[in-house]
Amino acid sequence: MAGAPESVRQDVLQVRGVSLRRGSRQILNQVGFSVPRGGLLALMGPSGSGKTTILRVIAALDPFDQGSIAIDDRVVTGGHVLAGTELRRLRSRIGLVFQFHHLFEHLTVLKNVTLAPLHVHHVAAAAAEARARELLKALDVEHRANALPRELSGGEAQRVAIARALAVQPRVLFFDEPTSALDPEMTAEVLGVIEELKNEGRHFVLVTHAMGFARRVGDVVAFLAEGRIVERGPAAQLFEAPQTSECREFLSRVLRF
Repeated sequence: MAGAPESVRQDVLQVRGVSLRRGSRQILNQVGFSVPRGGLLALMGPSGSGKTTILRVIAALDPFDQGSIAIDDRVVTGGHVLAGTELRRLRSRIGLVFQFHHLFEHLTVLKNVTLAPLHVHHVAAAAAEARARELLKALDVEHRANALPRELSGGEAQRVAIARALAVQPRVLFFDEPTSALDPEMTAEVLGVIEELKNEGRHFVLVTHAMGFARRVGDVVAFLAEGRIVERGPAAQLFEAPQTSECREFLSRVLRF
């Protein structure tokens, strides 16, 4: 991992030509996109197109073969497996909220949110707790600080997961279908939180099937099919006049209902 040239730093995240093969299967094929500071990139595409995989690659949960990923001045190149200090530095810049909240069931809400700051980033206990309570209050779940995950509603659990992601003060937030397991009311709650965070100037990559939300809030939409980005552009343009047959067919299916 090395310092990036000034051109890379214009975007908070830049993914260039990322490819990943598993056996004979090409999982990602020359994937590239960037997220401007304060911007939200929405990733769309059918199941199995590589949306979750690219998030995992950026978060150094999965290795990749070719290409590069830059978060501010940190650059990772294909074939380089991060470990130790390098890995911690990269992950300190990333907040990841999963499709399912993945909270630790044996820990209270407060302990879930303070876990990474305390044990990975070695923040003092008082400071970690103060930050956690501040985030839980901002997300309207401070009153659940001593609850266990099984005692939370789905919407509350995802709010706690967002607080946990924010606790490490990441440069970029990644959301992987954060509302897919929620009912319509809870979906609206969580999407409202994401929109508020964007309005605060945070940087996002959002994998979603919430088409209306992606159209309204997304700065850029990238459409993936079979591991490659086949279309990318401003949200309004892509939804109103998709240029590729793959994107047109996908939107015609998902917007039918």
